[in-house]
Amino acid sequence: MRRALSRLALMALAPLPGPVLAGEPIVQSAAPDAVSVTIYRAPDRAPDAAMNLGWLEGYALITETRTVEIPAGSATIRFEGVAGGMLPESALVSGLPAGVREKNLDADLLSARNLYARAFGRPVILRRHSGKEGQGTVTEERAVIRSGADGAAIVQTKNGFEVANCGRGIADALVYTEMPEGLSAKPTLSVRTESALAARATITLSYLSWGFDWQTNYVVRLNPETGKADLTAWVTLASSDPMSFPNASTAVVGGKLDREDSAEQPSEQGGDLVLHCYLGGRPAPPAVVMAPAPPPMMAGMMQEADIIVTAQRRSPAMMAAPVKVIEEGLGDLKLYRVPMPTTIGSNAQKQVAMHVLSGVKFRTWHTADLYAGSGRTAAIIKLRTRNRPEDGLGVALPGGSVAVFEPHGAETLLVGQGGMRDYATGEDVEVTLGASPNVQILTQSFGTSTMRGLETTVTNANPWPINFEGSIWLGDGVTIENPSTRLPLKNGRPTWTTTIPANAKATLRYRLKLPD
Repeated sequence: MRRALSRLALMALAPLPGPVLAGEPIVQSAAPDAVSVTIYRAPDRAPDAAMNLGWLEGYALITETRTVEIPAGSATIRFEGVAGGMLPESALVSGLPAGVREKNLDADLLSARNLYARAFGRPVILRRHSGKEGQGTVTEERAVIRSGADGAAIVQTKNGFEVANCGRGIADALVYTEMPEGLSAKPTLSVRTESALAARATITLSYLSWGFDWQTNYVVRLNPETGKADLTAWVTLASSDPMSFPNASTAVVGGKLDREDSAEQPSEQGGDLVLHCYLGGRPAPPAVVMAPAPPPMMAGMMQEADIIVTAQRRSPAMMAAPVKVIEEGLGDLKLYRVPMPTTIGSNAQKQVAMHVLSGVKFRTWHTADLYAGSGRTAAIIKLRTRNRPEDGLGVALPGGSVAVFEPHGAETLLVGQGGMRDYATGEDVEVTLGASPNVQILTQSFGTSTMRGLETTVTNANPWPINFEGSIWLGDGVTIENPSTRLPLKNGRPTWTTTIPANAKATLRYRLKLPD
């Protein structure tokens, strides 16, 4: 039987700072003056694969600017509101007159779960409500928590061990008499420093943080009569961090960064306290406190979060020109800077407009890999263009999912979904949309041990002509002889390119000379 503790009373105590020397001044920095967030994709996720919103495995480089008053002598500076998934070993602090002597991350947030876990072995007040709400009696007695936050809430009273909130007709609540050390209302980084003189300092704090990710989503509205399309690109920013970063200068990084991860994984910050009640007719033994496995970060919260769409107000003159994200080189990677400040919300995802382009020249191709023994297969539909201004592009195209729509009478209907990799300016762009139900390929072979003949027939059941491209795969030492049409090399392979009329067929015949 699973129950949540019905009520939880907290004493109004101020969060305790991290360890400081007796009498040492504490300087509080409640929030940054400005912040920038650069989000890196999850290293093991393909660019066109969907993000796992229940467990975001990307990370962000966060840079904050703060202004603090530093006293003369030694002092501890507390940076409140840093990311809860901060990797403290990555934190860099610049701008302090004498640098940093020590740094500590006080990242355990004040929550029902963390408060209970930190109170293990400490005295609490067990408040018991018997009978109907508002009509029964309320009693209090001192107890000591003897179990972790997972499983039954086992407490020790003067009568022995028992499971809280587990009696028939009785509802229990825990009242904490003191704040356990180390809990904070906000994730906080504290640093110790020493200055010869009192001064106002502008400090830059940079660090890596887990629990972020991003993805590009493309919407293509294709006009099959003109072969041109309107293309809208959205960048989806996702965060499972408990902190928000308002009006942040935001950028995302395309490509895969080879980064060694530590064994320690990000864990959920805070969270509700859910306890189990065992009604087996025998007392539960005292629990052994075990370190819980990292739970999926904010699983339900992220899946139910609304997507916030951010648009940019543009003047009529700006409407005539496409919106272009700023593309910058970053070693072998690409940096895409969002052109306006945006808020990275806690436990949320947001879509920011990246490109709004019209008149993009796309050609639809049906493709297949051709080899002996392939039998009957369906052609693969692909959209192709070149990433250059004369074809309506010439902009950064990070990899992502693609949805293609076409007009159908007065409506616009979805005709295909696919994905594409990262493309730089000037590259040939290819979007794979899936198998075609109306274009079939049949390859038949015959011949001897040294010479094999092949015949490939492509059937187009569409009421319109199609462009077909077949790539011929050859084994080591195998060559082609006497093809029925020219087969120029493309990407190192002989390639059959043809246009097949509506409701018609096309056939390729050739021979393979096998090695002796």
